[in-house]
Amino acid sequence: MKCEWVRENITLHVYGELADDARHELEQHVERCADCAAELKAEQRFHTLLSQERAEGPTPNLLAASRMRLQEALETAEQGHFWHRLAFDPANWLRQVRFSPALASAILILGFAGGVGTSYKVLGHQPTTTTSGTAATPAEASITGIRSITQDPATNTVNIQYDTVTTQKAEGSMNDQRIQQLLLFAARNNYNSGVRMDSVDLLTQKPDVSQVREALVYALRYDTNPGVRLKALDGLGGFVKNDTRVRDVVLEALVNDSNPGVRTEALRLIEPVKADGSVRGVLMTLAAKDQSQYIKSQARTMLAQLPEID
Repeated sequence: MKCEWVRENITLHVYGELADDARHELEQHVERCADCAAELKAEQRFHTLLSQERAEGPTPNLLAASRMRLQEALETAEQGHFWHRLAFDPANWLRQVRFSPALASAILILGFAGGVGTSYKVLGHQPTTTTSGTAATPAEASITGIRSITQDPATNTVNIQYDTVTTQKAEGSMNDQRIQQLLLFAARNNYNSGVRMDSVDLLTQKPDVSQVREALVYALRYDTNPGVRLKALDGLGGFVKNDTRVRDVVLEALVNDSNPGVRTEALRLIEPVKADGSVRGVLMTLAAKDQSQYIKSQARTMLAQLPEID
């Protein structure tokens, strides 16, 4: 066994992730090799040190934003590297299979599942239906993406095509729970900015639903497309006066958003609540030193319309 392989797998050994036969061979090698033994002790000390500190989990917003960025990165990433490694480095795969029975089992199961899936597809795959005859909506975890969203102007029926293993379709009104869930999924997770915009546009019809409002807040804060953020502002505008959380998010967009159109719309939305203390403070900051001359001028105009504070 080479020292290089041992050092590559020391971390797996410390965390108990090595297969039994691989762990046994690694331990035997460490007994004979002083350098690898020192490397193992250092890794064990580092693991002990980390274990003394309690790791904090990611916040839901950070997790959702990370998933969106990952999907966008995967969409633009070059393809084919996996098959290249499989075709041109078979020895590495054989080594992994030799020291990891779990990997070998996974490959066997994957091959079996692929054969069953192919047979199922040949026999003719039909979407799962409910007792009423309409397509059942799968769990969010099984949806790989939303392909398109359209609404029939005549009937207001929303038509959503989404991908699991194959592309499926759901139809219903905006009051349909299945449609709402798919729209919420598309607004937060879809890599296609056009689909996200269509989804947010339709969700603005139901801003009173708490989950919808949360999705609009998320889109305003984290979506990379300014058109989507503008749509989210449109849906949140009616709540700036009575919902302080929405007001804070709109103020955040006014101060930090990179798009002038989004900032201008946010400034317009806070007009009815410009006397609020937090809004007044933001306006004073913008009037003093904002880089946009238009924003600075409008902020000064709004402040001039307010009564003086005694």
